[in-house]
Amino acid sequence: MRRGFAGRGLIGAIVAASLLAPASAAAITYAPVDQPGPPLTVPKEKLNASLDCPRSLAGASRAPVLLVPGTGSNPQHNFSWNWEPALDALGIPWCAVTLPDNALGDIQIAGEYVVNAIRTMHQQAGRRISIVGHSQGGMIPRWALRFWPDTRAMVDDQIGLAPSNHGTTGADPLCTFSCAAADWQQRDISNFITALNSYQETFPGISYTEIYSHFDEIVTPNSNDMGSSSLHGGGGLITNEAIQDICPADPSEHLAIGTQDNVAYDLAVDALEHPGPADPARAQASDPGICTPLELMPGINPMTYPANLASSAADLAANTAAAKQINAEPPLACYVTASCPQSKGYKRR
Repeated sequence: MRRGFAGRGLIGAIVAASLLAPASAAAITYAPVDQPGPPLTVPKEKLNASLDCPRSLAGASRAPVLLVPGTGSNPQHNFSWNWEPALDALGIPWCAVTLPDNALGDIQIAGEYVVNAIRTMHQQAGRRISIVGHSQGGMIPRWALRFWPDTRAMVDDQIGLAPSNHGTTGADPLCTFSCAAADWQQRDISNFITALNSYQETFPGISYTEIYSHFDEIVTPNSNDMGSSSLHGGGGLITNEAIQDICPADPSEHLAIGTQDNVAYDLAVDALEHPGPADPARAQASDPGICTPLELMPGINPMTYPANLASSAADLAANTAAAKQINAEPPLACYVTASCPQSKGYKRR
């Protein structure tokens, strides 16, 4: 979801392809979870160009990580100054996907980029991959897993940092008249969110670590594990954890949890380095200084940190201002339904 740059007080700046549409949302019978996914409509060369892998994944000795940015952002400003160097230091190979329109367009189209990224990385590495995403980037991989079932066997860990898994109440007033497509779709009452969570929220064989903040001002509510970010049921292994459940005085809000928070980092890395989702007790034991006040996650250069954060804030503001505004949520794609015809580009494989 659109993020504020409180950055623990350093910067305050909260910014605040038609597909076949099915019948009204109330009448939808959603696609069964085992219904084969549709062919991708975005040209393959465009999908491939969106995926940046700085090093070869061939022969990877551990699961490579796919980094997925949040609404209004991109890998350069979301991850280049924090998670990318942190993963390098851990010896974990990674790739980052750039979503169209800085993740402000139709999330259904952006989902195709994630599907292609999962398939490509899995093929190149010859093993299952893990995913770390911030905000929308923590939620959109679940769209891929829900409607392209072949990707489920390719993913080991799905890690969300303040993910908008159930949308946000904050987008409802934002979209009273018009807003970007991705903002419409991340309303807690959107057709997109209802489709995303239809039938089951997780899938067996995948570990889900959903990390959130009680101080999140963008993805709301998140006061407990029944909030937007948390997941329940479906057969996947799940950890839902608020950073304040480990460090009650941690002030991190929506931006900080995905870009600099040390508790979120420890939880995510614990999931990456062990079978199953994060174990909060194990993460705490591995880092005695986990609750050190204002501790930055590894990977961040303290000398360039203020400039990096300011640059990210400026980029988010510019991207948000330039985003196309529409007056209604994009229609759901035909493949979301059980009755999608086997024609017009959606023929079942």
